[in-house]
Amino acid sequence: MKVAVLGAGVVGITSAYYLAEAGHEVTVIDRQPGPALETSFANAGEVSPGYASPWAAPGIPLKAMRWLFMRHAPLILRPKLDLAMVRWIVAMLRNCTAARYALNKSRMVRLAEFSRDELAALRERLPLDYDQRTLGTLQLFRTQKQLDASADDIAVLQSYGVSYEVLDRDGCVRAEPGLAASRDRFVGGLRLPGDETGDCYKFTAALAEWLASRGVCFRYDTDIEAVETASGRVSAVQTTQGRLAADAVLVALGSHAPRQVQPLGVRLPVYPVKGYSITLPIAEPDRAPVSTLLDESYKVAITRLGDRIRVGGMAEISGYDNSLPARRQETLMHCVNDLFPGAADLQETGYWSGLRPMTPDGPPIIGATSVPGLFLNTGHGTLGWTMACGSGRLIASLISGTMPPIDPEGLDIKRYSS
Repeated sequence: MKVAVLGAGVVGITSAYYLAEAGHEVTVIDRQPGPALETSFANAGEVSPGYASPWAAPGIPLKAMRWLFMRHAPLILRPKLDLAMVRWIVAMLRNCTAARYALNKSRMVRLAEFSRDELAALRERLPLDYDQRTLGTLQLFRTQKQLDASADDIAVLQSYGVSYEVLDRDGCVRAEPGLAASRDRFVGGLRLPGDETGDCYKFTAALAEWLASRGVCFRYDTDIEAVETASGRVSAVQTTQGRLAADAVLVALGSHAPRQVQPLGVRLPVYPVKGYSITLPIAEPDRAPVSTLLDESYKVAITRLGDRIRVGGMAEISGYDNSLPARRQETLMHCVNDLFPGAADLQETGYWSGLRPMTPDGPPIIGATSVPGLFLNTGHGTLGWTMACGSGRLIASLISGTMPPIDPEGLDIKRYSS
């Protein structure tokens, strides 16, 4: 089949890989001049299936109220006259129950664990270099209350068979020696040795280059004007560079997917939740993190990517706004300098923001729609890099009509109509 993939982020490119591997004629279309130049460009760098959890969880509404008044707040809400924002927030609050959290998390962990294995297999097959490390993730607790509360997370990890280690202060320093200079700032941590790190942009760009050398067509600098239908099914994609006939269209446009499918009568409950990052050169390697650390208090990840440190996090609900307020950068700088003082060159800062495509319940939306030939692979939120390879292989099997590699139950758009 001729398959048009809309979007050249990590989800779109991995989908293109598995579609091409299945024998389809694939064309990738993106408005940017190259791959992974929006939300995939400078994310936190974690491949963390162990932390695949819905934001909609019991207790979150109360926590969110407290976060709004913190100086270095992990959550920022900028209300506006936006019906989509209101609907999304209301739907998210409806999912903040124990039963829904358990169901949504089970769907996310299933996909995330599979995706990590797919990434490892892909890395074995292709010569991809993306500053990857397989040294685990350390969730750092600054207070005893946070450490005690981790018992609930540990119970979930045990139920899914995820390997973990509970560490005291000395254990945290053994895992991340750079924390020796800030050992008075925390009380303990939870380490997931099976997690990985890597530069999402480098991975996506390298995979896109490999695909181009194997015949996959890329149309960059191309705006998508409409997905056309004929006789009730998808027939083509109209772009600023002309019309492309297609037997199937895969929408992997992240936060912009709802606007693309709405004219076709598909209502997609995905809304942008803004995240921020800074990228700093390493000044003192012995003081820098060796892998990824999650600061539980500020919901910020600090990751080593080669000779750089990536600091990313926060959640800002403000619509399609990519501005870069100085205050958000201050929060990221505070976290890295507080825990790893002297590790980074703070004078050379790459400051960035991206719009994460969030669903109100947590799991992404992967599968067919009510329009024959139109498929979705979006809504991964903060876990696009973690879930990309698994999502790509799953959607390729659904488009091809072959046996799915994992159970796709609860991952498609039909879950919102039940």
